[in-house]
Amino acid sequence: MDLAIYDMDRTVTRRPTYTSFLLHCALRRAPWRLLFVPIVLGSMLAYVLKLISRATLKEVNHRLLLGSSIAPADLKPLVDSFADAQVATNIRPGARKAIARDKAEGRRIVMATASYRFYAAAIAERLGFDDVIGTNTLLGLDDHVICRIDGENCYGEAKMRMVADWVAASGLTGKHGHVRFYSDHVTDAPVFEWADEPVAVNPHDKLARLATERGWAREDWG
Repeated sequence: MDLAIYDMDRTVTRRPTYTSFLLHCALRRAPWRLLFVPIVLGSMLAYVLKLISRATLKEVNHRLLLGSSIAPADLKPLVDSFADAQVATNIRPGARKAIARDKAEGRRIVMATASYRFYAAAIAERLGFDDVIGTNTLLGLDDHVICRIDGENCYGEAKMRMVADWVAASGLTGKHGHVRFYSDHVTDAPVFEWADEPVAVNPHDKLARLATERGWAREDWG
């Protein structure tokens, strides 16, 4: 089966979703956590200065705005309301057209995102994706979601490893046919290089230059 693999933030969506999701949760579940926003901004600065990793940034902000753990029954309505809002207001028109095109071609539609899988999957389901590869979170007692990443943050070279693991786990190694991959960012270069048909979507400057050098397709999804 041919595959179509999509990055999510700023590829399928117009705006990134991670911090928006945490703020959405804080506002609805514990507005007092918004007092931590200055610390959240400080952690972002620490990441920019390369004092902490991207994975640590996620874990810190998760703890500050959502808490150290949350029960599935409490998390689900937050995920559902956030996913509904994203699908209503934050999806690029071109992404909807590409998904419809790839489905019409009989491709298996896969989302591969650095965002947390537990909410990315809700967005993907509403858009008609078949599978989701994303950053996983640890589960504690009674399946409570803990503010710790399980495995790797699905970003850069780690995303390529996680895509390869998904291909193997799905029994598609050597059988998956043609792979089309869409992303807006140069950090996805490993997956672009692996794919049969790389497509740079609304690329930023570095990816635009790389796409030109490599002869990759470019699309404007609005």
